[in-house]
Amino acid sequence: QVQLVESGGGLVQAGGSLTLSCAASGTIFAIVGMGWYRQAPGKQRELVARSDGDIMYADSVKGRFTISRDYTKNMVYLQMNSLKPEDAAVYYCNAQMQTSRLIGPRDYWGQGTQVTVSS
Repeated sequence: QVQLVESGGGLVQAGGSLTLSCAASGTIFAIVGMGWYRQAPGKQRELVARSDGDIMYADSVKGRFTISRDYTKNMVYLQMNSLKPEDAAVYYCNAQMQTSRLIGPRDYWGQGTQVTVSS
């Protein structure tokens, strides 16, 4: 079994910072990419940042959020600075992983971590 476990969410004032962490564990043959998505109440889940050889950010977080990976630990981080109330959401870790060389990569999701930004 493979799982993704996030940590680091919480309550922060507008303008503050948080760092989210996500660890992939289990039988992992290869990780193609890792990233972060978020979903606010009443809205669709959206991509925040992704690292799969290239790095991409949603326009709304460019210049404020930084994604990074620790390849030795199968981890991905999201450093969030200058947080705004509109950044409040449940943040989900996503990874495209292979559990065997015989099986193609598939998407895995973490359970989500809440980020609340007070104005």
